[in-house]
Amino acid sequence: MFTADFFAIVRLSLLVSGSAVVISACLGIPLGVWLGSKPIRRRRVATTLVYTGMALPPVVVGLVLYLLLSRSGPLAMLGWLFTPAAMITAQTILALPFVVGITMNSVAAIPRELASQLKSLGASERQVHWTILREARLGVLLAVAAAFGRSISEVGAVLIVGGNIEGHTRVLTTSIIMETSKGEFQFALALGGILLCLALLVNFLILRLQGNR
Repeated sequence: MFTADFFAIVRLSLLVSGSAVVISACLGIPLGVWLGSKPIRRRRVATTLVYTGMALPPVVVGLVLYLLLSRSGPLAMLGWLFTPAAMITAQTILALPFVVGITMNSVAAIPRELASQLKSLGASERQVHWTILREARLGVLLAVAAAFGRSISEVGAVLIVGGNIEGHTRVLTTSIIMETSKGEFQFALALGGILLCLALLVNFLILRLQGNR
């Protein structure tokens, strides 16, 4: 059961989802801090867009990316279709709203007086944002955990743009679907167990960090 193919699937899943989470965090945390620092009335439209992004159907994201990356699409020159790069892009699009939204709400929960006090002490705008981010760090960790959960469990979009090619774009979720359709329930359950363990591990680490704080 625990063959080279099995470990290749797990390794690629971690690579794709990990890359998507890192990109989402690098883009989403600064944006979430910036939005969360704004008054509610000035971020109403952005908030609506972020919450809409959280509910994006994965198959729709996959379909749009497929059309963009296909031979007749405007991004065909990238040559990403049916590659891990396309899968990372799909998972990043799906995970990014979670990072932005949860970070934004965590920052918005910090008392407004803190920013005013820091500015009165001569702190720059960048220093103010960094201090607020530190105060909201537990919410940011939750945002990263949510992004990882969204990424590692994704199947629709990665199946469309990745193609589930053996040894190239086959990840845990797409393998579970394929093995189940073949009647290989033992292998599918083993893959599902790994998927569940990864999700539990990330949440355990977040809870430990919260407990330490």
